[in-house]
Amino acid sequence: MATSLKQLMEAANAAVPRITPADARQMIGKDNVLVIDVRDAPEVEQNGKVAGALHVSRGMLEFRADPDSPYHDKNFARDKTLILYCASGGRSALSAKTLKDLGYEHVYNLGAFKDWVESGGAVDKPIESGMPR
Repeated sequence: MATSLKQLMEAANAAVPRITPADARQMIGKDNVLVIDVRDAPEVEQNGKVAGALHVSRGMLEFRADPDSPYHDKNFARDKTLILYCASGGRSALSAKTLKDLGYEHVYNLGAFKDWVESGGAVDKPIESGMPR
């Protein structure tokens, strides 16, 4: 039997705690926390990202997170606390569930980038067109 998006979202939301921007700010101030932006590159370039966040688009997440992958990013470690966000919270929920499936235990969904911004969270500004990255 096929699984629907609604079912995938329900499973993700059941497996991964949703946190508020205030919760995230308290957690970010501690050691061993990695904030991950799973939006697509044009979204990050246009709107910026949570200050200090690592940008890994959802499509590359498993490749960056799996230590056995040739594309593994050393910023990922299973003993870290991972906080994910996207534009609305859907992609970050699905991504966080995937990380749980890959053996990461301390994974949280911050939800929407706009909520972070509206709460006064620190932001790395968007990249200006034509500027080096």
